[in-house]
Amino acid sequence: MGFRSARATVRAKYVDAGAVILGPSSIGEGAFVDAVIVGYPTRSKILGDFKSLDDISEGSRIGERAILRSGSVVYERAVLGSGVELGHNVLIREDTVVGDGVRIGTGSIVEKGVRIGRNAWIQSMAYIPNGTVIEEDVFIGPNAVITNDKYPPSRRLDPVVIRRGAVVGANVTLVAGVEVGERAVVAAGAVVTRDVPPGAVVAGVPAREISRVDEYVKKREVYERNV
Repeated sequence: MGFRSARATVRAKYVDAGAVILGPSSIGEGAFVDAVIVGYPTRSKILGDFKSLDDISEGSRIGERAILRSGSVVYERAVLGSGVELGHNVLIREDTVVGDGVRIGTGSIVEKGVRIGRNAWIQSMAYIPNGTVIEEDVFIGPNAVITNDKYPPSRRLDPVVIRRGAVVGANVTLVAGVEVGERAVVAAGAVVTRDVPPGAVVAGVPAREISRVDEYVKKREVYERNV
């Protein structure tokens, strides 16, 4: 059974009967809201005393024309821009900001305080931990794992930064603290243990530079020919 808070502002074109919208959440015009939870309270609040989740939720902000597919959960204080699309069973934690036009695939987890730039494309089952910065037009392949702790479990976190237009392939692991430079490419299955220079193509375990992005683009153009 769904629930819509009296404090929420909902202008969506469709809200499923099973959707739960908590607190002063706002959902923009033209949005599609399936059976999801919007405005889920943080752990610290759940551990305290409360009468209902709605009472303690600070709400989420969902932009115009967003698509939230069934099973997804958006925590309070998260902000999703216009045209954002979530697959099924996506988790977006508190204080995360997702830019306009971002697509996040089924089963992906985006932890606290993440920043994702506009038009980034994150495919299914990616893991993005606290504090990660993903700039605009980045592509992240399925099952990619980003870390933020060099010596787990540690009290110090060292987030990863992925610069504009970078490509991170399927099953890549980015070790805590690395920076993937603008338009760099990380090949599938690589383990990145050091910074990747802008425009570099890296592969392997540990990842090493094998070519430059201009060569990668030429190969892609040949691959796409006659499509």
